[in-house]
Order: sequence, then structure tokens, then C-alpha cells
Amino acid sequence: MNPEKNSDLHRIVIVGGGAGGLELATQLGGSLGKSGKAHITLVDMKLTHVWKPLLHEIAAGTMNINEEATNYYAHAAKHSYEFVLGCLENIIPAEKRIVLNRKPLGKYGSSDENLMLHYDTLILAVGSVSNDFGTAGVSEHCHYLDSLQQAEIFQQDLLRLYLDAQNSNEPRQLNIGIIGAGATGVELSAALTEAKHNFYKFGLNKILPQNVQITLIEGADRILPALPEKLADHAYKQLDRMKIDVLTSKRVAKVDADKIYFDDGSSIHAELKVWAAGIKAPPVIASLPGFAKDRMGRIDVYATLQTKADPNIFAFGDCAHCQPRADEPVLGPRAQVASQQASFLAEALKARLNGQPLPMFNFSDKGSLVSLSKNKAVGELLGQVNVQGFIAKSIYVSLYRMHQAAIYGYAHAGLLTAKDFVSRKISPKIKMH
Repeated sequence: MNPEKNSDLHRIVIVGGGAGGLELATQLGGSLGKSGKAHITLVDMKLTHVWKPLLHEIAAGTMNINEEATNYYAHAAKHSYEFVLGCLENIIPAEKRIVLNRKPLGKYGSSDENLMLHYDTLILAVGSVSNDFGTAGVSEHCHYLDSLQQAEIFQQDLLRLYLDAQNSNEPRQLNIGIIGAGATGVELSAALTEAKHNFYKFGLNKILPQNVQITLIEGADRILPALPEKLADHAYKQLDRMKIDVLTSKRVAKVDADKIYFDDGSSIHAELKVWAAGIKAPPVIASLPGFAKDRMGRIDVYATLQTKADPNIFAFGDCAHCQPRADEPVLGPRAQVASQQASFLAEALKARLNGQPLPMFNFSDKGSLVSLSKNKAVGELLGQVNVQGFIAKSIYVSLYRMHQAAIYGYAHAGLLTAKDFVSRKISPKIKMH
């Protein structure tokens, strides 16, 4: 479908095909798009969607990404919305247009001329990126895990170290430093612990598992500082059993090719380094003129998720600064926030098209879960129930299944669950190519 050929329809443009953006496009496509009440367009700079909480497993090589990625074009064709490949460069609210950079895909790609896309309602769901706070050497020597491409680059660098060691004459030592002990850092450290045993088990045995030192670094006085302390204590005990070296109250001063330096004058060796110590809004959002933003560059929104600068522009997920009520905290960058906001907007936009008042978003905290290996996790549900081990891991996996159900439907998600169960029995435990 071409939005210019359907100018009589209300044009809803969603920028960002992450978990929230894709779920919203799916729901709006299945309702307003399918019934011909609105034209739904999803914009993203990539061709495929991957659920961001899976990136640590992709980076460690413990997941086959080819079986998890969703192609936007194919998905759009089945769910009554249009997909446009492009990168947001600017918003022109007075003209209700956005400017996209259509980057070429190889030598046969389209030109890189800008594309102007019209909207009646614009929804920004572009997520977040790592914030290194300008720390010296980080951008040159650390990996980030904001995208599938970055996760795959880390996995290839990790594999390259193992292959170099396998071709050497003597056993090697490998030091991996993970800066930031939030959920991403904790989950990555656990996944890499699993990976080092799989590498050894499946033939790359010149780096002994005990010679791979994984160090998790946190500037606060405990790991998982944004989550309940009891949950963090459970996670710490599991990491200690895995022999992961956890350093708290350590602030990174700079990084070079071989070491991580702290502001107390100490340092550690690290051939591979990952920065997972903070987030901010993507540069295109942080640089947009005319929008009120917080110190992280996130756009201020009302409880309706409308931006304070323009009622025709909404923002949600990690790129939005949302405080639904004055007596409640600002919502953090969590997958469940984006998912609940997507479901809220799917209904709120129906009210908008019918000329009805917009409802106010109300977040319901379902709890927090952190994966610690293939079969273990820790978590707190509904602020009261602590779960650990296999039960917690089962609930953690169910979150991904719920996301699959939201974008594919329950029948399709059930088939994917069955496929994954069989695949785990026959697929390699570690990616070695």
C-alpha cells in the first residue's frame, strides 16, 4: 500500500520496530488497518526485528538468531500495515511530515535520497542506545549491545579469540570485562559462562574454561541497582557460584586496548570489553528541536503518551520520559513498560479516530526477572513473590512467548514454541562460525 494513494485515510506512522513498535503496528494493522479505517506505516532502519532481551544470548553465541528474526516486509504483508525501510532524520510538525534517510542496501540498493513521509498521527518508538558518558576510550575499545549487528560483532570477536587460541601451541588466558551490572550485564556474564564451557566441550579446547575470567563491574554498591535488593542478592549468589568476579563501587575512568582503569587508580586486564552501564535516547531524538526532554534525551510525554510539544505526536518505550502521575516515579526503560504502552495506544488511537477523549496510561508492574543461564533465573513477581531457578527461568521464557503471541498470534506462537523445543534437542549448543 502507498500512503500517498490513501490520503483520505488517517495516516498513522510508527517509527521504530522494536518490541513496542512492532506490537503496536501488529495490533493497529489487525484492527484499523484491516478494516480500512486508517493507513498504518511502520518505519525502521533494519530489515528484521529481534527481541532486544535476546541480544546477550546472541552475543555469547548460545542462540541461533536466524531462527528468531522477524522480517518486517513479510510480517507487514500478513498484518495489514506497510513497512518502510529508512532512518529517521527529522520531524517537521508544521507540515506533518518526517524525513527519512533511505540508506542503500549494497550496490543494488535504492538511492540514499531522503524520503518525506506524511502523517496524521506520529508515534515515536525508537528505543534507546548505550550511554558511555564520554568515558575515555570506551567508544574505541568497548562493545555495545544495542542492536543485532553489535551483538553479532561481539560474538565474532569472541569466536576469533578462541580460534586464535586453538591454533596456538599453548593454553591461553582470556579476560572479559563487562561494565555495568544491570540486567544486560548480569545476563551477559552468565551467558558467557555457559559459552566458555560449550566452546571447550565442542572442540575449541585451547582456552580452558577455568582460564576464562569474566569480570562484572558496577559503579553502585550492588549489582542490579534498579531492581529490588533481595533479587540482587539472589543473583549475586548465582554469579558467585559461576566464579564470575563481581566488582562493585568501581567507577571506570578510562579504557584502552588491554585494560579497564578505575578512578581509584586500580585496573584490570580485559581483551574483550562490553559497555552496559547506562542508556540514553538515540541521537536523532536527543537532537530534535522544539521537544521538551529529560537529561537522558528522552521526550517528555503526558499520561496520554502525547508529547508535550505536539498533540499529534506520541512517544513511548525507552525514548519517552513518562510519569503517569505526580505521586509515581518516572517509568524506567523496561520491556514490559513498552509492551503495556503499545497495548494502551492500540486502544487509545481508536478513541482518537472516533473523536473521543484519550485515556490515561496506567502502568501495572508485573515484577522483574533476570536470566542467569539456560535453566536458571531469579525474579520478583508483583512486588512480593520471589522466584528462582527453573521456575523463574520458565516464567522468563514465557515473556518472550507472550511477545511472539503479540506479533504472530497465539496459534503461530504455539507452533514456534514446539519448534524451539525440538530445535534445542538437535541444534548446536554454541555458534562456532
